[in-house]
Amino acid sequence: MQRHKYPRTRHLPWSPGATRDDLIADGVDAFVGQRVIVTEKMDGENTTFYRDHTHARSIDSRHHPSRDWIKGLHGRVAHLIPEGWRICGENLYARHSLSYEALPSYFMLFSVWDADNRCLDWDSTLGWAKTLGVETVPTLYDGVFARAWFEDLRLDLAKTEGYVVRRASGFAYAEFGQHVAKWVRSNHVQTDQHWMSQAVVPNKLARS
Repeated sequence: MQRHKYPRTRHLPWSPGATRDDLIADGVDAFVGQRVIVTEKMDGENTTFYRDHTHARSIDSRHHPSRDWIKGLHGRVAHLIPEGWRICGENLYARHSLSYEALPSYFMLFSVWDADNRCLDWDSTLGWAKTLGVETVPTLYDGVFARAWFEDLRLDLAKTEGYVVRRASGFAYAEFGQHVAKWVRSNHVQTDQHWMSQAVVPNKLARS
């Protein structure tokens, strides 16, 4: 089965965390007048589930203790994933730059891709989260794109990496750059090396 690396997400023009190596969106014209979903950008590891396999953003990602919990989850839900589809989300088991004290789960879904390599619309994505019994990344806004909303948004940057905005409609893999963008806090560490080379410190789950 063909494997797909999750696309690089462009920074919004006003994202303070963009570096010279990052992709920057030319503007936000693709969002204007459209229903958009703004979700919290979680500080974890991009992870993809297929029916028969799972990997981090790097398709040939090696074993790491922080991925054991995720592999267990995959074993419980893999039979529900249609052949050729993939489920993408954040592996939050290991602490990276931020410490989470009350996560609802160590895995949070943010997109579902079908056998034609199309990202499903947001409402269908929520439906699949229920089918799989998994959490989704927290939603901050669901409505028509409004620049004023972003200008008025205040985040606790000691606890939040940033946010991701996407059009609520579905789109093809090749259209990702026009449908998804992110805002990242200034000086946020975005390399895997610092945490993967150290002992795993688990984030904390909310008490049930």
